[in-house]
Amino acid sequence: MKIVIIGCSRVGNSLAEKLCADGNTVTVVDTQASKVETITNRCDVMGVVGNGATHTVQREAGVAAADLLIAVTDSDELNLLCCVIAKKEGKCQTIARVKNPEYSKETAYLKEQMGLAMVINPEYAAAEEIARVLRFPAASKIEPFAKGKVELVKFKLAQGSKLAGMSIKEMAMKYHPDVLVCTIERGDEAHIASGDFVFEEKDVVSIVGTPKHANEFFQKIQYAGNTIKNALVVGGGVITHYLCELLEHSNISLKVIEKDYKTCEELCTRWQKTDVIHGDPFDRELLQEEGIKKAGAFVALSNVDEENILLSLFAQEFHSGKLITKINRDDYDSVVNRLDLETVICPINITADSILRLVRATRNAKGSNVETLYNMIPGEVEAAEFIIKEKSPIAGRPLSELKFKKGVLIASISRGGEVIIPRGQDVIMAGDTVVIVSKHLRLEDATDILR
Repeated sequence: MKIVIIGCSRVGNSLAEKLCADGNTVTVVDTQASKVETITNRCDVMGVVGNGATHTVQREAGVAAADLLIAVTDSDELNLLCCVIAKKEGKCQTIARVKNPEYSKETAYLKEQMGLAMVINPEYAAAEEIARVLRFPAASKIEPFAKGKVELVKFKLAQGSKLAGMSIKEMAMKYHPDVLVCTIERGDEAHIASGDFVFEEKDVVSIVGTPKHANEFFQKIQYAGNTIKNALVVGGGVITHYLCELLEHSNISLKVIEKDYKTCEELCTRWQKTDVIHGDPFDRELLQEEGIKKAGAFVALSNVDEENILLSLFAQEFHSGKLITKINRDDYDSVVNRLDLETVICPINITADSILRLVRATRNAKGSNVETLYNMIPGEVEAAEFIIKEKSPIAGRPLSELKFKKGVLIASISRGGEVIIPRGQDVIMAGDTVVIVSKHLRLEDATDILR
């Protein structure tokens, strides 16, 4: 696909890199020449310097022949204007980044009236992921498939875990789980699960199953993850605002520590069920007074990555509950992973992955068979969702008879309202929704997994 990205901020950079790696032709636009130069030097993309909200610059960027325009500048209004002009100048689909809470309830209206393919709100998407993890604390990450009927759940094996030293085959014989182990991350290595693979402490494991069966599995292995009743949140920014909204009618109470008095007033006025404390989150006595030891979860949501990391590491000393850390930069993943933080939320990655899914789905309409895509382990493993078509070579035969490439796993089959965790004798049928986990990146069709 031919894609124009307006805005070379961190989101724009991440998008350009991922979309280019995915085989698309990408042109980036920004008013600052230095930003355009940085990204064109690093990636195989074209660059245009100028105001992307003018038809002259959009024409220079090739919007008339583009399939998709993505506006991710720091201004919501400018992003929407870029999309309006693109619709007039060409016939491409458009995506706008909109992060202002005032617009959050206008998303459906904006999409319909302006003909947008997507309105992406990184902060709201991050709050949604945090809310999912708080509701299911056994997980460090949860990704929904098949319209929520199936979930990919990632968790870390603690010291003394019942699974440590046990092979996947032995685990299946002992616990008879209705979930499928998909991947295991160990240090810098990523493994597709096989029966002989032996778990070790600190492994990061991904399983696929229904929400009910995933919960039952964690109970069987006695995995720590008690229901969270309260959370201590540091930082009262936009993500915190959305988190208050998402959890307003839940059984989870929030206490927010924020150093800006005006922000505290705004939170108190808008969310009366949330306790708001005006104070310095780096005040150790304040954190202890406000119950960091007893809180079911500690969530670091300040606007500075270094602050969030330090606060989370401090919380590990006193806090035995769920730990969630927001990181804005996505270029130090390997360093952050070594810090052993439990759940790391990166709005930039969430945004880029959401848009990448739409691009794959759009290509689906042009002949590809991918419905949605999840980047399970960046650069290593993807989970792709397919709807199997008539006369597909993988349909109508038992899985045990199909010759799959190495590093491929059929994770789930959804048929009607039923979710099947596949075994060798199961048969994929036309119309099924199938989740495939693979080390072969950028699969375009379900048949690409066959040798």
